[in-house]
Formats: sequence, C-alpha cells, structure tokens
Amino acid sequence: MSDHISGPRALAEPIADITDVYVFPSPGQPGRLVLVLNTLPFAKPSDRLSDGLVYRLRLRPLAASSPGDPAPFTVGAEEFVFDCVFSPPVRTDGNHGGEQEGTITTPAGDPVSFRVNNVDGDSAQGIRVFAGPRWDPFIMDAQAALKTIATGELAFTDPGSIFLDGKNVLSLVVEIDSTLLGGAELVGVVGETLTRGKFGVRIERVGRPEVKNMMLAPKQFDTVNRDLEIRDLYNMEDAFCLGPAYHGAYRARLNANLAFWDGLDGKTDWATEGNGDHPLTQLVLDDFLVVDLTKPYAERGSFLEIELAALRGKAHETCGGRALNDDVIDTIFTQLVNAGTGPVIRDGVDQASRPASTTFPYLAAPNPNPPEPPEHL
Repeated sequence: MSDHISGPRALAEPIADITDVYVFPSPGQPGRLVLVLNTLPFAKPSDRLSDGLVYRLRLRPLAASSPGDPAPFTVGAEEFVFDCVFSPPVRTDGNHGGEQEGTITTPAGDPVSFRVNNVDGDSAQGIRVFAGPRWDPFIMDAQAALKTIATGELAFTDPGSIFLDGKNVLSLVVEIDSTLLGGAELVGVVGETLTRGKFGVRIERVGRPEVKNMMLAPKQFDTVNRDLEIRDLYNMEDAFCLGPAYHGAYRARLNANLAFWDGLDGKTDWATEGNGDHPLTQLVLDDFLVVDLTKPYAERGSFLEIELAALRGKAHETCGGRALNDDVIDTIFTQLVNAGTGPVIRDGVDQASRPASTTFPYLAAPNPNPPEPPEHL
C-alpha cells in the first residue's frame, strides 16, 4: 500500500498520513522539477488540508560515494526546504469543504500564497502550486502482496486489482524552477508532515514507496526484534541522517525481511555481505528519492535506476525519481525477489484506472463517489 497507513500513528491521525511522494522533471517545461506529496488515504472530495500541519518537501544535493562505501551517495550539507501551511477552511455552505488558502515558503524564505483547488495553480517566485483532493494514482495489488508475506509464496495473479480502486488523496503539487536549487544536479527528495507550532514534531516522512509497509512492517522473520512495531520510530527519523539509537533495529529488520523476499523464488540472488547485511539494506536506509535534474522526463522505467546503477558501479542513464504513471511496484518486487536477473515479478496491475497526465496539476480529478475504507483499517 505504498505508504498508506504506515504505522499506528498514521492510523490514528490519517490527515497526517503520507501516502506517496513523487518527483520528476516537468514533461513539458525543461528546467523545472515537479514535487508531489499525497496525504490522507480515502479522502472525500470535500476534505481539506490540515491547518495544524506543516507539509514539508526537503531536497539535498548528492554526490557519488567513494568506492567501497556501503552508501551509494554522499548527502550534501546544504538543504532546500519548501514548507507549506494552510488556513482553516471557511465553509460557504453546510455540505462541502469550503474555501481554503495555502502559503508555501521557498528555500530563500519567500512566501507564495495560493488558493486550494485551483487546478490552474498559483505562480510566483519560480513556483507553481496546486493543493486539493485528487484521484489516488498508486498502482498495486496490495492484498496479494500481504498474502505473499503471510503465506511465504508469491500470490500475485494476472490480472490483479488495485485495492479499493477509485479512492482519493489530498495532493500537494509543487512545480519549481530548478534554479531555486542552487545549481544542484543530483538531489535526494523526501516528504514530511510535522505538527505546526513552536515545537514541530515529525509525524511522517516518506522517500521511496513500500519501505515501511513491505520491508519494515513484517515482524515474523526478525529474530532480534520480533515484537517491535518499528514504523513509528522510523517515521520520526531524519531521512538524510539516521540517529544511532535504533539504527541496529532497522538494520536487523531489513536484513531479515529482504532475505525473505529474496528467497521467494527458491534461490538467493543477493549474497549476504561480510558483515551479515543484505546488499540492499544500506540503500533502503538511505530512504529518499534520487533525481537527476539534467536528464529529461521519463514516463516509465526510471525509478531506482540511478540507485541501482550506483550500487553496481555504473553510470546512470535516466532522470530517476518517481513518475506518477511508472509501475514502480513491479520494479521493487523484481529487484527484491531476483535482483533483476530473472523474470519481471508482476503484481498483475500495470496502470491506474485514471492515469495521470503530463500537464499541471498532473494528477486526475478526484472521484466524486470514492469507495469507503473497510472498518478494520
């Protein structure tokens, strides 16, 4: 389920639950970068963004690490932050969400105001912004993936089905002029929700999809921390600089779960490293999307390409990042199960029933009659 419902706190405070983060070069405007932060699983068309949260997008320059370094990238100290906050909605009638204003602050500290639900977007200071309900673009047969974990056997079918297809999310779409990033060419991107006030507390943070729900959530394979719900701890961490307190717990959980996924085809494709780590553990812990601003937009096939090329000591060829219509789940499961050396591991779902477009605000209009979430969520 990508990052939908990724822990007890996300379940308790769904308005702060980040479902997905996307980043890609603008398809039609060279020199511009698109950032998408989706929140609130199962949003209604009348829902509005929270006036009690800061919606944050953080970007840092990256450089290739030295040979032999377990981390494929060195993270730069400079940071480019886009913070977005919202006013309380003002209801215009008794039935729908009402009018709402937003303000996004550039890395230079310049505020840009915009209207929620303005599909044309408001523009200033090299930024164009949209916020409001949209059709959830996530593509995955989530129930088959959970069945795979429960049974220890690949449970994907063809065709598969998108879990509660037609559900909505609250989207924040920020299109920026790349000059706002100080000349950086390769950047890491993470999205966050934080409490708004004097003491901001990070509620959620998301880089790549399925890190928490498919790679950190399962407990039964972890012989070190089998009773530990680890995702809330992980959400509180700085994606660009993990603290030492729980680092060993994250590593033990990933080593166990990545080995589970690797063994589903009956063979080992990722040989354990000398320290006992799975070869993907450090890459997963560097949990941010990686995008090359000098490369053109790619509709499909760029997700993880930069990271895997770096891991294998090769030059990357695409923009990386994550595009809205890219079937990244097939990429993830194929790498987990057979390291890309065998057949593509398909979940049986190849595209959204309402694909995203290549023009602003990119995501499809919200479903006016979205499905209701099951009671057990």
